[in-house]
Amino acid sequence: MYKSPFLTEIYEFMLARNYSKRTIKTYISWIKDFIYFNNKQHPKTLGAKDVEQYLTYLAVQRNVAPSTQSVALNALVFLYEKFLEKPLGDVSAFTRTKKQTKLPVVLTQEEVKCLFNYIPTSYKLPIGILYGSGLRRMELVRLRVQDIDLDMKQIRVWNGKGFKHRLTTLAEELLPAIERQIMRVKVYLAEDLENPTYAGVWMPYALERKFLSANKTLGWQYLFPATRLSVDPHSKKLRRHHIDESIINKVIKKAGHNAGISKTISCHTLRHSFATHLLQSGVDIRTVQQQLGHADVKTTEIYTHILKQGASGVKSPLSQLF
Repeated sequence: MYKSPFLTEIYEFMLARNYSKRTIKTYISWIKDFIYFNNKQHPKTLGAKDVEQYLTYLAVQRNVAPSTQSVALNALVFLYEKFLEKPLGDVSAFTRTKKQTKLPVVLTQEEVKCLFNYIPTSYKLPIGILYGSGLRRMELVRLRVQDIDLDMKQIRVWNGKGFKHRLTTLAEELLPAIERQIMRVKVYLAEDLENPTYAGVWMPYALERKFLSANKTLGWQYLFPATRLSVDPHSKKLRRHHIDESIINKVIKKAGHNAGISKTISCHTLRHSFATHLLQSGVDIRTVQQQLGHADVKTTEIYTHILKQGASGVKSPLSQLF
């Protein structure tokens, strides 16, 4: 896949350990950039000082965002600690990109209701789950049929951010639509099984080897499958993938525009709104933390800060004049 045997080796190493395709592509891109920055020297000949110089260059010369610099650091730590088995040690002596506090955009419940009036019927269910369960965009599209627990009204999220699993709530109002969606998946599967070249849905490699025929069972199919079969670029097998995650964001942005909502709206806006509305309804912060899958409650506390700074917290002195 890569011209460089070294990068190809990293690619195969990550693939064998079930890293997501997106993570593999991102990490290899930063590792390649690091190598070019050091005049194509092999990383084995480089060390912590070289990594620090590179990260400083990203901040000072390329003016990258704090999150971008952080991803580059993660990629290089992976390279040395996991792949080369040559831990870097302390690499804290680099210039960090100045991090500006970014407050999340939150919709009111009325705005969410208005937004849904402009969501096309075919996307009301996935976007309803985004808001109603507080999922991230990739968590949504990677849902399998068996991840939906209709009886307990909850969703099992596997390998979310940080490879963590969690349970999150499922709105009872979505159950009929989910049942209809599962029937659609069942129809797709029946059609696919009639195709002699169909290799089954993609499964994590260890599970595919352990449960040989599971990838052709209903439970393992994506809840929101693509409308067409496609060839997996890695295995070269014919499969049915999930829908393209980018289309979800486009639908939300267009609906927000048509609804006349001036706020910048994305998939993550609905996740922020989910958390804020839970807190407004009296749900305790630890429960919200668990629902969102945050490792640290401090990450969740940003939503309490939003609530305290608004009309429910600090009252403007102008209000005292009228």
